[in-house]
Amino acid sequence: MGGKSTQSTTQQSTTAPWEAAQPALQGILSQLQGNLSNTGVTGAESGALSTLVNNANSASATYAPQIADYAKTLLSGGGATDQAGNVNANYQRYVDQTNPLASNTNYNPYDTPGFRDAINTATADITNNTNGMFAAAGRDFSGANSMALGRGLTQGLAPTIAAQYNQNIQNQQGAAGNLYNAGNTNAGILAGLQQQKLANQGAGVTAAGQATDAANAGANATLQAEAARRGIPVQALGLLAQIGIPIAALGSQSQGTGKQENQMSGADQFLKLSTGITNLAKIF
Repeated sequence: MGGKSTQSTTQQSTTAPWEAAQPALQGILSQLQGNLSNTGVTGAESGALSTLVNNANSASATYAPQIADYAKTLLSGGGATDQAGNVNANYQRYVDQTNPLASNTNYNPYDTPGFRDAINTATADITNNTNGMFAAAGRDFSGANSMALGRGLTQGLAPTIAAQYNQNIQNQQGAAGNLYNAGNTNAGILAGLQQQKLANQGAGVTAAGQATDAANAGANATLQAEAARRGIPVQALGLLAQIGIPIAALGSQSQGTGKQENQMSGADQFLKLSTGITNLAKIF
């Protein structure tokens, strides 16, 4: 003979975080709850964002076209080679003015303008002086007269002729050297202008990007402002959550149901049954 008895129990427990700190925690939570309505963009913030957008749009409308024109000018070379024609014209003028002398290979002194006149004058002076001396001595047209005249002409004219010959060579060589140097200078100037053009074109690539940035400044400012309008409330809520959520997790409450079963012996069951029958008989 056997039997079982079953007993169910329900338990509930609550833990309160630091009862002494409850008033302070309640105050913090009430302030957090009150600030939930203050997480939006304030009037000052909204005004500042609108000012940024307006300024960016104004700057974009004012400067973007000018920057774009600047970029176009640089991309086309910035006018660096605009004077190349004048540089070449100046060089050609110098060549035209110098080349008759620079290309001259005739060093004959007598072909030098004015040289014959100078020689004729010197010859006449030497002849007159020499012949005059011999005439005064009554020996004019003598052999000695002719010899003295020839020697005087040689001594008087040879240095002048040689000097003019050397001068002609020096003038031609100097002109040729100057012409060569002028060609190098002209080439250097043109090369510098071309390099400046390339540099301007490279700067134009950068300026083109800046022009695009300037044109997009208003739109970018608007996007940033709108992102801030959405982000400010989210950030404010995040700060409140960082404070409120840990506080809410401090307390805890638990509830559970338990079941207990007891196994009775046969004697215990017989005794309970007898007691029940006796009590029932007394009633009737």
